Amino acid sequence: MDDLSIFSGNANRPLAAAICRHLRIPLGDADVFQFSNENIFVKINENVRGRDVFVIQPFSSPVNRSIMELLIMLDALKRASAARITAVIPYYAYGRTDKKDQPRVPITARLIADCITVAGADRVLTMDMHAGQIQGFFNIPVDELTAQITQARYFADKNMENFTVVSADEGFAKKARKLADRLDAPLAIVEKRRLGNNGVTEAMGIIGNVAGRNVLIVDDEIDTAGSLTQAVRVVQEQGALDIYCCATHGIFSGTAIERLNKAPIKEIVVTDSIPSPEPERLPNLTVLSVAEMIAGTISRIHDGRSVSELFW
Repeated sequence: MDDLSIFSGNANRPLAAAICRHLRIPLGDADVFQFSNENIFVKINENVRGRDVFVIQPFSSPVNRSIMELLIMLDALKRASAARITAVIPYYAYGRTDKKDQPRVPITARLIADCITVAGADRVLTMDMHAGQIQGFFNIPVDELTAQITQARYFADKNMENFTVVSADEGFAKKARKLADRLDAPLAIVEKRRLGNNGVTEAMGIIGNVAGRNVLIVDDEIDTAGSLTQAVRVVQEQGALDIYCCATHGIFSGTAIERLNKAPIKEIVVTDSIPSPEPERLPNLTVLSVAEMIAGTISRIHDGRSVSELFW
């Protein structure tokens, strides 16, 4: 891997460092900081001419700064004559704005895809997008990983009995079915509707049986935790026993921590795709690492091997 370089912005440097440890290479040396006037400055402090470069930068909080850091890093690397640049975005923000579902609204997910391409990315590596069709917004290759294998292994090791996988809403049902199949468990689906544009949702009921069973509620992300806590309420009303919750991206914005601490959840499991809150703020939180999976994918992309083999 003499011609492989990995750099990171400020969004999740611990994840980038863990990926480098798995690959047994040092994290690239770069200055990435913000001036007092909020302008972002980037300087690559080592030679990348002709190298295969990967930039680790999830769009975590502060989201817009994380996006701008990535775009400026891509431009700097392109101007430094890197041979190929891959934007590694474990969490892709603005994923919910993937279509015009109201008059006179943008498709921001497409806009960001265009910006990444123009900035200099030759390919994108991401994980568990909110909407899979966002891959089609790019005119460059996109590899979308999934944390489901890591999640399934974790819950399989618990040897839980008499449990049902519950999709937090109808939109996630297809992916929830795949996780249920991996765990050899039945699937139930929470029906919900979104009220306005402020993130408020209302759970209407549940399709499937959870009475007298342990449940694992799954979703792609936990943002304000409104949908998740509504789903917890519904399954509890339907007679569920122990309630576990699982998502790839733990965003925990707004009053999410307060809501989750009040909910009767035995364990919340997320990944380190973005930084997690301090353990004392959410004592029942477990964070699974995706560093090894991303490192393996980077190695395969660099060597020109199949990425899909990782998920069979």
